[in-house]
Amino acid sequence: MRHARLLALLLATTITAPIAAQDSAAPTPAVPIPAALTAEDMPNVPLALAEDVRPYLEARGAGFAGWDPNARAVLISTRFANVNQLHRVETPMGARTQISFEAEPVRGSFAPIKGDVIVVSKDRGGDEYFQLHTLKDGRLTLLTDGQSRNQINAWSTDGELIGFSSTRRNGVDSDLYVMNPRDPSSTRMVHESKGGGWALTAFAPDKKTAYVVDYNSVQDVDVYRLDLATGAMTPIGDPAAEISYSGLKVAPDGTLWVTSDAGSDFKQLGRLDPATGSFTPVSREAWDVNGFDISADGKTIVYEVNEAGSDRMRILDVASGKVTKVDVLPAGQIGGLEIAPWGEIGFSFSSAKSAADVWSLDPKTMKLTRWTRSETGGLDTEVNVEPRIVTTKSFDGLEVTGLLYLPDPAKFPGKRPLIVSVHGGPEGQSTAGFIGRNNYYLNELGIGVFYPNVRGSTGFGKTFVSLDNGPFKREDSVRDMEALVDAVRADPAVDADKVGLTGGSYGGYMCYAAAVQLKAKIAATQCTVAISNFVSFLENTNPYRQDLRRVEYGDERDPVQRAKLTEISPLTRVAEIEKPMFVITGANDPRVPKSEADQMVAAIRANGGEAWHLVAADEGHGFAKKANSDYAFLSQLVFWKKHLLSE
Repeated sequence: MRHARLLALLLATTITAPIAAQDSAAPTPAVPIPAALTAEDMPNVPLALAEDVRPYLEARGAGFAGWDPNARAVLISTRFANVNQLHRVETPMGARTQISFEAEPVRGSFAPIKGDVIVVSKDRGGDEYFQLHTLKDGRLTLLTDGQSRNQINAWSTDGELIGFSSTRRNGVDSDLYVMNPRDPSSTRMVHESKGGGWALTAFAPDKKTAYVVDYNSVQDVDVYRLDLATGAMTPIGDPAAEISYSGLKVAPDGTLWVTSDAGSDFKQLGRLDPATGSFTPVSREAWDVNGFDISADGKTIVYEVNEAGSDRMRILDVASGKVTKVDVLPAGQIGGLEIAPWGEIGFSFSSAKSAADVWSLDPKTMKLTRWTRSETGGLDTEVNVEPRIVTTKSFDGLEVTGLLYLPDPAKFPGKRPLIVSVHGGPEGQSTAGFIGRNNYYLNELGIGVFYPNVRGSTGFGKTFVSLDNGPFKREDSVRDMEALVDAVRADPAVDADKVGLTGGSYGGYMCYAAAVQLKAKIAATQCTVAISNFVSFLENTNPYRQDLRRVEYGDERDPVQRAKLTEISPLTRVAEIEKPMFVITGANDPRVPKSEADQMVAAIRANGGEAWHLVAADEGHGFAKKANSDYAFLSQLVFWKKHLLSE
């Protein structure tokens, strides 16, 4: 799953066998609560449950982080301790040699061509104030100021320069900087920005020019040419036009390649003329082209297409325009496409029956090579079920879909409980990939899982993604969710009286909304890092995000919009919540502040309702640390056991 997968460890739900009555003389052994967690008004987690779930908690995945340009070796991201770190793999299926050793997750890449330096980014406790560092001999050397929010944007083709955005000037605007990471004193601002959506996306081969984007919304991205010597900024195309561009790359001959929805409902791969701003599509796909890379000689482009939630790889011969479909991969999720200097295509891949692992493809022979085989806790992933697509019509006739995973009817006959898991974003999409520990619900508890894609989701075209914009359309997506819940409740394999709902971030708002508006159809809700009041959320989200979120949700500074935002906020109707709720929160969340959870939990409890609350002092917008995410998952099992499996 895409964006929604950032919260995948938290958005599961369910339960185990009924909790035995406690003997006052012999208390049930409980799982110790991790030091960073505070569990409010919620029961202990039985140790026996943790022991039963253990194999599902020990699965891991590996993400492709790039090629080592000096050797046929790969950089990967995987976890052997509490958080993801960088590892180097020298040969296919060789040892995963750890090279970073931090308490927080680390991500980064080698400098292209030179390969003499690795630049990484890291925050503190999920606060998203990322700092840039060089990594050498297991140690980090700070490149940025240690205080502002910094994001790696792009390397120059020769690996000498790196572009990044930073809020160091005023804490709000994402100004653009360039530096040689071997000499931090070389850092210089190349553009003073207004807003939080700016990024330097590519350098021209001569490094005199850079290409810059200003992300206004998922539907509106403006492209500029930046003179690195003078700072002169020239728009490419009309900034007033609502067109989306992404992934801009510069070929060796200076041609600009990009994906765009210009003239189409779906993003295509094509050329962008820097003089006129005209976009010429080269791909002719029926779905979005999500990512691509260009070979060092400019002759080959590899790209991925999101076909109804499954990724498919294509290889384009630039000279002839011939597109070759890569059929050696099953349906699944592809990420991190990168062509090595010698032409080999590196990427990560996952499917329902395979955790994320690193692979490569020889585009000449179509030979597929596996570089990692991540552990799955000893479990046989071949027993994992594949989803089927559920389609229904919403209140206004719009077709909406979702992915339904149902347990094996031979093992779990009759009608079974179901958990509905709503993705975040809202510009995200639930897709058919590896669902990890959530397989415990299906394989061990006989609980189904359903992932809806309501209006506002990506992957279904720019018209579909725009249908929930602003406060006056916001609840249309809730009505989509209700239509999809009705569809799965009507499935003969689903127990309509045992349906729970979970979601994180925007999906958390949908979770709160379901607790109010779908209370007759939902047995309980589990809401993670969730928006409870749009006005307080917009006022308190990190300043660099405020204008970006106002485009999506509405502007709380406008009295008419503020009134509507208040009206549709779940907190306004909290008195209508009757079913139990479990809330999970990161104390350092810069996107949806902890106060959003605190006010909802307090209001439910003041009304005499049941509200569990789990807070992590060292996490932000989702739990990244294994100890915390494990305990959160186990607590969810206890919650769902009580409300979905008990009589």
